This record gives sequence, C-alpha cells and structure tokens, in this order.
Amino acid sequence: MNSLGTAKITLNNGTSMPVFGLGVFLAKDGDETRYAVTEALKAGYRHIDTAAVYNNERSVGKAVRESRIPREDLFITTKLWNKDIRNHRVKEALHRSLDNLKMDYVDLYLVHWPIENRVSSVWPEMEELYKEGRVKAVGVSNYHIHHLNELLPAADIVPAVNQVECHPYLQQRELRSFCAEKGIVFESWGPLMQGHFLKVREILDIAEKYKRTPAQITLRWGLQNNIVLIPKSVKKDRIISNADIFSFELSEDDMETLNCLDRNQRMGPDPDNFNF
Repeated sequence: MNSLGTAKITLNNGTSMPVFGLGVFLAKDGDETRYAVTEALKAGYRHIDTAAVYNNERSVGKAVRESRIPREDLFITTKLWNKDIRNHRVKEALHRSLDNLKMDYVDLYLVHWPIENRVSSVWPEMEELYKEGRVKAVGVSNYHIHHLNELLPAADIVPAVNQVECHPYLQQRELRSFCAEKGIVFESWGPLMQGHFLKVREILDIAEKYKRTPAQITLRWGLQNNIVLIPKSVKKDRIISNADIFSFELSEDDMETLNCLDRNQRMGPDPDNFNF
C-alpha cells in the first residue's frame, strides 16, 4: 500500500503529482499559514495548494524555504484569480505569484473559476506560460462539463487537472467520468465538506467500526475513488491525522454505503452562479 510520500498520479504531460496535499484556503497570512505548511512538510506532505486570492503565497513560500526540502521534491499549486482573468493579466498574475512564493516555477497553475466570455479565450494564455517553462502543468478549477466542452476545442494542451468541490454529499460522478475520458486528473477541494462530515451518521458509524476518525473515513472514501485530495487545516494534530489514510482500506460494502450518500449538495459556490 502506498504511503503519504509515495502515493502519486501521473498527469497527462508526464508530471508526477502527489494524490494528497494540504490546502491553505482561509489560512491567515503570516504565522498561521507558515506553521500549517511547516507542520505538513514535517509530517511528510509534499503537495501544497494555495492561490493568489488566498493572500498567503508569501507565507507558503517562506515555510517551503525554511523546510530545506529540495524544491524538486515538492508539488506547489497556485491559481489565477478572476480579476486578472477578466483584465487579461495572466502573465502578470503568474509573475506576481512567483514573486510572492519566491520560486522560479510552480508545478501546477490553475484557472481559478470559469469566467464568462473567458472560459476558452484564457486558455491559450495559460498554454503560453506552460511553454515558457514557468509552470510544469496547467489546469482549471471549478469547471463543469459544459465549461470543459467550451475550452477543449480551443486547446492545444488538454488541462492536466480540474479541481472542484467534491465529497460524499457532492460526488460529481458524471464530471469525474468525463475528466477520466479526457485524461484530466480530478482533484477535490473541500473533501471534508466544510466540517459537515461530523453530522453524517453513516460516516460516524463506519469510523467507529474501523477505529478511525470520521475525517479519515471521509478522505479514504475519496482516495479509493481515485480523487486527489487537498484537505485544509491549520492545526498540527489534524494535519497529521488527516494524512493517516494509507494504512487501511474501506470494504466494498462500506464504500457502497458512502457512495449512496450523494445529494448533489454544495457547501461552496456554484460555478454556474457566482458573483466574484
């Protein structure tokens, strides 16, 4: 069985991506983010996911530098924010992120949201960044199937990743299948349902059965569905505990129980209806 350090997936351009990482959405810039990333790296995480709009790229970069882990052993994701998409500042936005991170490149650069009238037209600009070598892979975030169908005809490079909300209450089966067919890795933000997993009786019962935390059960469900996971936490014990999902396996019956929880229920914004 894979471990936190060795569990990886190969993207459609040959880049290797850890299947489990730390998300830093809502982590405050400064000590909070730096501490979370530092503790994650100490615990064996090698995949860190940030974004320009999180305003904590500087702290992520500082923690990475202080860790002394070789840059090539890490996988760092950041994202192109909506204002820069609308204002055609794609290259400038990446350079700003790289300056904040104090890095020569990022491993994955994502279009953060599907902006109307820019869903496909932003993509050639992303491809340019990839060809320049400042990003090892390019992808999208919060793209539905119809967004991808709009983008793909304009693409010379198929997006490597689609990062979307996904958890037991929002399982995105159709989108997962579509991405698999197109060679796009499916990645989940919010895999812990913004804490709602603690209210799901089936998850609590299975956690008791396996003597595991409800968070571990929820994340293991995602892992066994071949979903890349980036749970967020700023607490050391949870960062360590969340990653301890490689030493056990859920039975087919228990997976089926969790697979039956799908409600198409979002905890975050709908990519077809957002105003930011």
